[in-house]
Amino acid sequence: MDVSRSRLRQAVEKGILDAGQAGLLWEFLEASAVDTPGFRFTHVLYYLGGLMAIGAMSLFMTLGWESFGGWGLLGIAVAYALAGLLLTENFLHKRRLPIPAGIIATFVVVLTPLAIYGFQVAMGWWADGRVYRDYHVYIDWRWIFMELGTLAAGAILLWRYRLPFLVMPVAATLWYMSMDLTPFIFGQADVNWELRKLVSLWSGVVITLVALWIDIRTRGEKDYAFWLYIFGVTAFWGGLSLMRSDSELNKFLYFCINMLLIFCGAALRRRVFAVFGGLGAAGYLGYLSWNVFKDSLLFPFVLTIIGLGVIWLGIIWQRHEKAIALKLRGILPKPLQDLVDRRG
Repeated sequence: MDVSRSRLRQAVEKGILDAGQAGLLWEFLEASAVDTPGFRFTHVLYYLGGLMAIGAMSLFMTLGWESFGGWGLLGIAVAYALAGLLLTENFLHKRRLPIPAGIIATFVVVLTPLAIYGFQVAMGWWADGRVYRDYHVYIDWRWIFMELGTLAAGAILLWRYRLPFLVMPVAATLWYMSMDLTPFIFGQADVNWELRKLVSLWSGVVITLVALWIDIRTRGEKDYAFWLYIFGVTAFWGGLSLMRSDSELNKFLYFCINMLLIFCGAALRRRVFAVFGGLGAAGYLGYLSWNVFKDSLLFPFVLTIIGLGVIWLGIIWQRHEKAIALKLRGILPKPLQDLVDRRG
């Protein structure tokens, strides 16, 4: 729940807290929230600047940088990385600023593919046909060594600094690898899109389960699972949604899976499940409206009644939430019970 200064004033007016306690509590909450990522102007500046720097070395790389040659690219990447590590140490240990420290450390990890690419070009090990700026655009098995190096760099810096934002390039790279490794796994040079969708779906399931495992094991306030959930659910939902089906039963099962995602998001307090689940459910209802029942007079009435029924279900849930939650909680395994309690 969100706690604002106006809420504390209301507590003072009702006699729950006195003015002095409310002031001290607000100072404590403000101080504890400084290092917690949130939608604050300072944090927006941190992430905006960091993403610009990270994007410059990845998504927004220009073809002009190929003129530096292999050794030039390697030298630039190493120099940037050393400067980034010095800044990370300074921000984290001297200035006590973990958010910008995490962003700069992530910038160092993102430099790893550029360094490996430069080294491969310099040694004459890179075949023609792809350049570095294609790394984030095209699926190609030749990126594997760059991806393995990125995972290694991310793991080392995570072990060294314990900063959650470092999981972002690791999660993205795991997603990339799932697509680039597909030709190796199935022994095909040019894998069809149906197979790629299937790989995306199951790799998303695996990444999401890893995120859940990390979520269960994490006892502190740092959220190491966030980015794994983002990329895992995206890969799973993308693969699932792009699959073709002429069966109405399969389309309905798709709707049910998306509804399940919404409930998982509510239980785990993870918005990414609810966002994608909502998009999928809305897409299915749109399909029914525009295709199956496009000439029906009753469909809008039925859908309205169902919607009102869902609202009524929410009212019943609110009235008996504690009793229902207690019964459902008893069904869950102990680790999941602890996770729900922590996130509740």
